[in-house]
Amino acid sequence: MLNRVVVAPSGFKESLSAEAAADAIAAGVRRVLPGADIDLVPLVDGGEGTALALAAATGGRIVTTAATGPVGETIAAHFALLGGGDTAVVEMAAVAGLSLVPHGLRDPGATTTYGVGELIRAALDTGVRRILVGCGDSGTSDGGAGALQALGARLLDAEGRELPHGGRELTRLHRIDPTGLDPRLTEVELLVACNPYNVLCGERGVARVFGPQKGATPAQVEELSAALENWAFVLTRDAAVPDSDLRSGPGTGASGGLGAALAALGARLLPRFDVLLDHLDLDARLARADLVVTAEGALDLQTPRGKVPAEVARRAKLHGRPVLALAGTLGEGAGDVPGVDACHGILPAPMELAEALLRASELLTDATERALRMIVLGTRLPVQAEVSGTQRPSSVR
Repeated sequence: MLNRVVVAPSGFKESLSAEAAADAIAAGVRRVLPGADIDLVPLVDGGEGTALALAAATGGRIVTTAATGPVGETIAAHFALLGGGDTAVVEMAAVAGLSLVPHGLRDPGATTTYGVGELIRAALDTGVRRILVGCGDSGTSDGGAGALQALGARLLDAEGRELPHGGRELTRLHRIDPTGLDPRLTEVELLVACNPYNVLCGERGVARVFGPQKGATPAQVEELSAALENWAFVLTRDAAVPDSDLRSGPGTGASGGLGAALAALGARLLPRFDVLLDHLDLDARLARADLVVTAEGALDLQTPRGKVPAEVARRAKLHGRPVLALAGTLGEGAGDVPGVDACHGILPAPMELAEALLRASELLTDATERALRMIVLGTRLPVQAEVSGTQRPSSVR
C-alpha cells in the first residue's frame, strides 16, 4: 500500500523552482492516491532557491540588498541569515545566475561574479561567524575573479593596470595584489557547497563542460580554457593558501570557477548535499516513505555526477525505499542511475522548448499521474507462485 509518498525534486532550470516542482508532483499524486500522506521535500543543490529554502527550514530570514549582476548592472539580490544568527547563506545564483543573463548577452567570457563578493561583504557586515556559499546555476565563467575584486584583491596586467570584468580578461592577468582583501575574511569560517566533480581546468574543466550551456562558442571555450589555466597559475602563486590545488582539486570548477577563488582564500569546498540536506532532515523522512518521487530537468549520464535525483536515490536505498524519477528529458543513461527503480519523461508528445518550459507545471502533474497509475496497476496484478524443482502446475482438463 502506498500510504506515504515523499516528493523530493530538484528545480527545473529556467522553468520551475524546487518548490513549484514539488507542488506539481503532489497534485499528480493526489489524483491517484487522494488519501496518501504526501511529504514535500523540495531540494536545493546550492543553486536557485538555496537561500530561501534554508532560511525557511531553520526559521531564519532573507536579507535583500543591491549588488552587481552578471552583466554589470545593479540588481536586487539577497542572502539568508539562518536561524540562530551565526550563519549566512550566499546563493551565488541570486546575483550571478544564468537566469539573470539575458539570452542576447550570454557570453561567459564577459559575465562576472563581482556581485557574489559584494554579497559576502554584506554578510560580513551582519557579524556572522560562518558564511556558506551555495554554488549552482551560474551564468559566469570568470574563475571567481570578480568576487575577489569585490572583496578587495587587485588583478593586474603586465602594465600594472586593473583588469576589467570577465573570464576572457584573465588571459592578460600578470599579478594579483591581495593586500586589500577584507580582513574580516580571516575571522569567519567560509564554506562552499559545491559539486566535487566540477574542476577548474583540464579536459573536464568548467569551460569545456559548462561553457557551451552558458552561450560559449567552440572558439570561446578554448579561449576561456586558456584564460582559466592562467588564472589557476597566478592565483596559486600570488594569493592562495598553502598546498591548494586550484587547477584540478574537487569543486574548484564550481560555478564557473568560483570554487577556486574561494579556496584560495581558505574556504573549505564541501560536497553540496553533505552541507545542505542536513538542514532538511531528509534521511529520516525517506525512511518513513512507501514511495519516493524525485525529479529534475534532465536525467542522463550526468545525473550520477552529483545531481539531486541520484543523491535522493542513494539515500532512499539505504532504507530500502523504491524511487521513481521524473524528468523533462530522458537522455543516454537515464535508465541506469543507481538507486532509481523507474524513470518517466514528462513530455506526452514532441513540442517546442518554449512551450515545454511554459507548461512545465501542468506537464509534470500529468506525468506524475500517468506514472503513479502504472505503479498502482502493478500492485494489483496477481503474482504467480514460483514452480520449484520437479513440481509442475496441474493440467487443465
